[in-house]
Amino acid sequence: MPLPLVLASASPTRKALLENAAVSVDTAPAQIDEESLRAAMSAEAITPRDMADQLAEAKARKVSGRLPGRLVLGCDQVLDHRGDALGKAGSAAELREQLLQLRGDTHILWSAAVLYRDGRPLWRHIGEARMTMADFSDDYLDGYLARNGAQLETTVGGYMLENEGVRLFSRIDGDYFTVLGLPLLAVLRQLARIGELDT
Repeated sequence: MPLPLVLASASPTRKALLENAAVSVDTAPAQIDEESLRAAMSAEAITPRDMADQLAEAKARKVSGRLPGRLVLGCDQVLDHRGDALGKAGSAAELREQLLQLRGDTHILWSAAVLYRDGRPLWRHIGEARMTMADFSDDYLDGYLARNGAQLETTVGGYMLENEGVRLFSRIDGDYFTVLGLPLLAVLRQLARIGELDT
């Protein structure tokens, strides 16, 4: 029987998605300076799509280097608004500004997944979801932020689609799991392909 997959993340959502799909998972969060990496990539004009891929790989590579023989999954998600990579808001005021910027417009969520073993990449996938926000009122936005509070500052884009955040949108084109930060269907197919899951 294969050893549990190692998730190079502390994300409870990603862990729950894998466990709900009957994937045995250990977590080993990667200790990387994500903000510095993002800043360096932005300075080099790396696209948001490639930024998600490179951050996911950095996490998988870091954890794989300290866990020989284990299969490691690194993930990252980047919000792409008109070519600009938006990260997690650092404050309530920044979160409000970010949601106002996205209101009534379409953005892309890039969700990257990279598998590593013994310090070497085995597979990668980048999921895409196009998210069109409704033209919600300032009053609704203020109420939404008051009701959902600081938990929104931990999410890319400042919304949680699995909760009230779904009301911010008029249209979503893409895979639900990709929106949550893990292109789960592609990951499961690959795990089955390499003999890590029963089919």
